[in-house]
Amino acid sequence: MATYTAKLIDGPLEGKTVATAFLGDGGPQPRLEISGDGKHYVYSRGAGLEFSTQDDERPSAVEYRYIETVFD
Repeated sequence: MATYTAKLIDGPLEGKTVATAFLGDGGPQPRLEISGDGKHYVYSRGAGLEFSTQDDERPSAVEYRYIETVFD
């Protein structure tokens, strides 16, 4: 399973990175939900993409922006 790095660029998890699997079609996840301490944090894909080389079709890293915290 191929993965990329999700870079959390704001919110309570700002500066953290998470290894994330590509979708079945090979694209990055549009939304992430990260669990922790009786709640989960919702992040949405941002515009920033990074590629390991110029010839890569899929990004090696994708930026995600904070949306909300949901309490379990």
